[in-house]
Amino acid sequence: MAIDQTTIFDDKLQAQIAEMAGKAIRPAGAYTLFDFSAFSQGHYTEVVTRGVIESPIPEKLRDDISERALRSFDACMTGQSAYAKKALLTSIVRVESMATNDLAKSDILAALKDISDKVRASPASDKVVLLASDMLENSSVSSFYSHNAVRRIDPKAEMMKATAAGLIGDFGGARVYVIGAGLLAGDAKVKNAYRDPQTMSALKEFWTLYFQKSNASIGEFGAPALLGAVGY
Repeated sequence: MAIDQTTIFDDKLQAQIAEMAGKAIRPAGAYTLFDFSAFSQGHYTEVVTRGVIESPIPEKLRDDISERALRSFDACMTGQSAYAKKALLTSIVRVESMATNDLAKSDILAALKDISDKVRASPASDKVVLLASDMLENSSVSSFYSHNAVRRIDPKAEMMKATAAGLIGDFGGARVYVIGAGLLAGDAKVKNAYRDPQTMSALKEFWTLYFQKSNASIGEFGAPALLGAVGY
């Protein structure tokens, strides 16, 4: 999972992020939490926490193990999952509490390229990335803003910029679920903050192209909330 340090989520989105992230904790699974996108003092891409959940004992082997040993192992597995979930959700809350709209730039493309290297290197056969971000690039490469609102971008032109800047990653075939796309700081207070369907469609098209080029696919593009479950 990766959380954008420059996006502030409301209570409902924070609850959905926690719910979807918690479902990643399962037997024989692994998780990594990144925070990212603001290359500024005290804000940068980093691994916040990671963990691995052990595999359960295969059913065909359980008959050969004593009942006492099985009870002990099953209790250990339950405790391990509970500990991992608590550690992950606590870290998510901490990252969200440090988010700020005060940073001048948001280098999402550069951060995702860095994160893609870590995702690709994972030995997992099924890679899933839950990406909590407004997905609004604001860097020296390009800006998806205009007059405090979301700019209607040209997806193909923006892809050319990203490619020319060497910011295409390789996610190793991961599926990406986005939550928070198109969010603006203080939406209710910002004049002309309305995002028309064409603007949001263009934003989705760009990121769909970007992830396809970066050896990934979008499972769902939440603008801002996810309408379905993350397919772990």
